[in-house]
Amino acid sequence: GYNIGVRLIEDFLARSNVGRCHDFRETADVIAKIAFKMYLGITPSITNWSPGGDEFSLILENNPLVDFVELPDNHSTLIYSNLLCGVLRGALEMVQMAVDVKFVQDTLKGDSVTEIRMKFIRRIEDNLPAGEE
Repeated sequence: GYNIGVRLIEDFLARSNVGRCHDFRETADVIAKIAFKMYLGITPSITNWSPGGDEFSLILENNPLVDFVELPDNHSTLIYSNLLCGVLRGALEMVQMAVDVKFVQDTLKGDSVTEIRMKFIRRIEDNLPAGEE
């Protein structure tokens, strides 16, 4: 998923005409309302903001990646849609944002919704070689 995100961000920026986000709340809105809609045809809700504004949850009422999927009993611990976490992490890293992304709830495991938790870690600084700008 990470490598997909690294490549997908270029397509997203070219097709969406979205400018630079100024804070993590704006980033959450762009991810939920534009990116998920563009690539998966859904709009997850943004909930459970941390008091510091550096962590939130994306709630997917319907996850299109799990349509027609049943986990075999011997693979019950598999996080089938974990690909999405890697895509989000890879894409955001390419726009200088380090994030931690993980699944909290999954409809394939009997939960009522799919919940992805995103936590802002830090802004990544551009490391240009000396003399180049």
